[in-house]
This record gives sequence, structure tokens and C-alpha cells, in this order.
Amino acid sequence: MKLIQLLFFLLIMISGKAQSGPDNLKTNGDDHTLLWEISGNGLAAPSYLFGTFHLLCKEDIQFSNALKQAVKNTREIYLEMDMDDPATLFGGLKLMNMQKGKKLKDLYTEETYKRVATYFKDSVKMSIGLFQSMKPYFLLAMLYPKMMPCKTISGVEEEIMNLARENKKEIQGLETMEFQASIFDSIPYEEQASELLKVIDSIEKSRVYFDSMIVAYKNQRLDEIEILVTGNEFGIAENQDILLDKRNKNWVDQLKVIMKKDPVFVAVGAGHLVGKNGLISLLKAEGYLVKPLENK
Repeated sequence: MKLIQLLFFLLIMISGKAQSGPDNLKTNGDDHTLLWEISGNGLAAPSYLFGTFHLLCKEDIQFSNALKQAVKNTREIYLEMDMDDPATLFGGLKLMNMQKGKKLKDLYTEETYKRVATYFKDSVKMSIGLFQSMKPYFLLAMLYPKMMPCKTISGVEEEIMNLARENKKEIQGLETMEFQASIFDSIPYEEQASELLKVIDSIEKSRVYFDSMIVAYKNQRLDEIEILVTGNEFGIAENQDILLDKRNKNWVDQLKVIMKKDPVFVAVGAGHLVGKNGLISLLKAEGYLVKPLENK
């Protein structure tokens, strides 16, 4: 580092007005943000980490100027999967089914299966018979739109992809559809079916939980997101190692190589950012400087 650069760095640190990135992205005063800068540890330029939410009311998805600038500062966009590739989505349809010919009816008693079938008929307006082979966790995902207070629903990832296209950025994936589908094969189908039934039987409590997640996300409260994801009765504590921790470690191993080549913008579910095995902590443990950025 040249002497003049060193002096400038010391000045802005002492003044308490340090700004990050080549385009003056401001450091946030606390950790209540979804947008983080990754620098140091031999990186030629910063990369960025952003926490997404898979389903939101479309009008609630508003990107800050800082986020837009972070996208412009990078070469590629990394999502959990390359959702811009039609082959990824079409290839994933067959991977939604349970292995070895397992059927949904096999996972319930006659009485509990009837409760699930009735809910899908009355509330989802679809026959459960159409989904006999589908993994219960995918069926669970079909319930979330019914818990939302709006008709026009989008995903943060979908809007990130639109932003990437506007800026002519290539979209890449940290995982394949095959890998993500295999995660749900490693969790017993009976356990998944039990979770689906629990949500259906306590749909109002489930709706309150989902609303709490949305509020925490919109307020960018990572501490609250961590509690809801790992500590709530509807959280994933029992399968956190499979659904979050192992995947986070694998992603960091990939990013250590990726970020050395080019600056990238990484957008993954906000639950992957938090906790001792979250991406923020893991990247810091690898020697990177991971700083919260203003995202208003």
C-alpha cells in the first residue's frame, strides 16, 4: 500500500466516517442490515453478500441505491441456484418426487391423510391426489402464499435476477437443483409429512410465525431472523446442520476461490447469514473483513 493510501485510510478510520467500496458505500452503524461487504484477505476488490427472502409481496421488494451500486461494482451474481437457466427449473420438476415409489398416503394414517387432503381441497383449491409422489417439504412451500396479505407475490431472488439483467451481469449458482432436491431426501419423508401436518393443524400460528419472519426481514433484523429460524417451534433446529450449516461451509469454500478471481454479488436466503455457522461468521473466521453496509 502506498503511503498516501495508508494515511487516507487512517484518517477516515479515526474520523469515524469510514466508507467502503469504490463507490462510497457507507458502513452501517450496527448489524441491522441485509447487505454486507467482503474485503481483505488478498481480495483485489470487495465482494458483497445479501440476504434474501424467498417470497414477499411484490410491492415490499424495494432495492436501495447501495444495493444497486454493489451489483454494479461486481462481475457476476451468485444465487443459491442458477435460476436464470431454464434447464435448472425444468430439470427440477422430476426431482420433487419421493424416491422408491413412496406415496403421500404411505406417510399418514387414514385420519391424518384426510385432514391434509381436506385442507388442500378447501384452502389451496387443489386435489392432494395431484401430488401423491411429491416430497412433503415441497408441499409445505405451497402453503406459504396462502399466508400472505397480497395477491401479487414475487421472490427477492427473482427481482435480483431482473437487476442483474439490467446491468448485464452473468448469473451463477452455488448449488445445483439436483443437490437441493437431495437435501430433502436426507430428511425422512415421515418427518417432513409430520411438519406439513403440524403447519396445517396450526395454520393461524403458522401465519403469525410467517408474518414475524417478514417483519424481521423488512426491518433487516438479523438477530430476530436467527431466533425465528433456529429457535421457534416452526424453525429448523432439528435439521439445521443439513439445511444451513453444511451448505454454508460448502459455499464459503467455493467463495474463497470465486472472490479471488472477480468481485461477486452473493444473494442467498437471509437465514444463511446468521449464527456462529452463518456466512458472516464463517467468512470472518477465514480472515475476511465482513462489514455491514447501509441498505436504506
